[in-house]
Amino acid sequence: MADLNRRKLKTVVPLVAIVGVMTLLVVNSVTLYELFCQVTGYGGATQRADAAPDRATGRVITIRFEGTVNPHLPWRFNPVKREIKVRVGERELAHYVAKNVGGRTITGVASFNVTPAKAGPYFKKIACFCFNEQTLAPGQVADMPVSFFVDPEIVKDRDLDDVTVITLSYTFFKTGKTADADRSSKRGSTSDN
Repeated sequence: MADLNRRKLKTVVPLVAIVGVMTLLVVNSVTLYELFCQVTGYGGATQRADAAPDRATGRVITIRFEGTVNPHLPWRFNPVKREIKVRVGERELAHYVAKNVGGRTITGVASFNVTPAKAGPYFKKIACFCFNEQTLAPGQVADMPVSFFVDPEIVKDRDLDDVTVITLSYTFFKTGKTADADRSSKRGSTSDN
């Protein structure tokens, strides 16, 4: 009987470990995918940089800006300018404006994408509102700048010779922190009555 239990244990333990690893991968799949995209530039993810290069090239690329909001987040969010022309390698600053049109303080976070996707590895952000959660009170308006440049290495990539326009898109989503804050404030208002 002890031998049978030992054999069952040898089968059950690896199966439980496999299920555990699979569960961890599923739970963290979005985070892992975003990390993969940021590191590789896959799917149009941009790269981070500390500073723009010392030199700019003569090549000019039009940068278009788009802003959308998930339907569950009562904000308006738009670029100040729809497009600008930039010299490759030159640091630029673009601005978006967000407004909370809802009746309560809400925290949101932006996801971003660059199209065409093959230009993603060459679109470098120095500073961006998308690196942090943003909290807006009811009616609050916030200027949200993004500092960026197009890496001069794009000039060496013959597969990108046809790229004359790059689109930077953001979508804001409501974070889970808002729901927790709402529950806390409801509990607090109940006890105040």
